[in-house]
Amino acid sequence: MYTSLQLYCNALVTNFSSISNERKAVLNTIAAYVKKQIRDDKPVHLNYICTHNSRRSHFGQVWAAVAASYYNIKNVHTFSGGTEATAFNPNAIAALERSGFNILKSGSENNPLYKVHYSNDDFVICFSKMYSDPANPSNGFAAIMTCTDADSRCPIVSGAEIKIATPYADPKTFDGTKIQDFKYDERCRQIAAECLYVFSKV
Repeated sequence: MYTSLQLYCNALVTNFSSISNERKAVLNTIAAYVKKQIRDDKPVHLNYICTHNSRRSHFGQVWAAVAASYYNIKNVHTFSGGTEATAFNPNAIAALERSGFNILKSGSENNPLYKVHYSNDDFVICFSKMYSDPANPSNGFAAIMTCTDADSRCPIVSGAEIKIATPYADPKTFDGTKIQDFKYDERCRQIAAECLYVFSKV
């Protein structure tokens, strides 16, 4: 893992006390699912789902992969999707870059593919897609709903073994404002901390 990301994670794991007990109870449900999959010698598939698959769901996909690596938990595969496809938002990409990721872009201008590297050899592939896209698992996964809209639109996520709602405030609200970058960094940091908390319990 890049040194900058290692230091970023090191700082977050010392502050789990800032996560409310109510929130921890929800996150513990994800940890329990991960532990069960490992105990049953099955791969862990986590699909982070939001409406547009442009911001919060990508943060979840990326940080869950990093958290698994940070705690050296193997056979964890992370994905993201939406109820519609748009594009990975540039402000979210910039927040990840400020956290220490190296991000490489390729493909279409409307919905490019990004390799989000957390080490020279390890990366997460991100692009906006429906949660049912062939790039995502069709069964045997946990659906983690990162916004209330997607959660309410999808009372049942086809193929999911479990559906867990972990809604986050949308940094999109602050696009174009003076505090835009601050709010994206804040949301990025919150999702990173909660993913690290989950895997600390595994």
